Amino acid sequence: MRAAQDKPELLSAAGRVGALADVRIVDDSGNDCPAGEPGEIIVRGDQVLVGYWNRPEANAESFREGWFHTGDMARMDEDGFVYIVDRKKDMIVSGAENVYPREVEEVLFRHTSVAEAAVFGIPDEHWGERVAAAVVLRPGEQCDEGALDALCRHQLAGYKCPRAYFFVDEIPKNVSGKVLKRVLRDLHAH
Repeated sequence: MRAAQDKPELLSAAGRVGALADVRIVDDSGNDCPAGEPGEIIVRGDQVLVGYWNRPEANAESFREGWFHTGDMARMDEDGFVYIVDRKKDMIVSGAENVYPREVEEVLFRHTSVAEAAVFGIPDEHWGERVAAAVVLRPGEQCDEGALDALCRHQLAGYKCPRAYFFVDEIPKNVSGKVLKRVLRDLHAH
């Protein structure tokens, strides 16, 4: 009801933390993030897996001090609503600024010619990484880099805007439909 009345942003929330789990949003040092600041979701509770079968390296990476580090980046508002931002491994670090591909993709999807978009980081000698986008246009539609760049610059901070656009026929996905950003990085790194 609150979303319909005065807080439409609640529609994009994943929800609140349930009674059977402890959930925190933390920075890279394990400190709780202030309300509204993105960090990694960590959880603990009886329903959380106890470990990965025969994968000690994955267990050491994901389980620390009794908490399961999910690899999901999110922010929590002052009312306890959690908003998923992106996957930690997909985050792009450009000039010490964090860029969450999902945020950039959501802007690209606003262009009527864009059928699919995947944003990923490619190596940059000066900035470490730069933002790149693979774009599939709708059949019969035309669009160029300038139109997408204008859209992004109007709605995003400059460091979040793609520096390279790759117009492709399809975006590589695994059998379950998940975008293979690693493949995109490998294909377009040079």
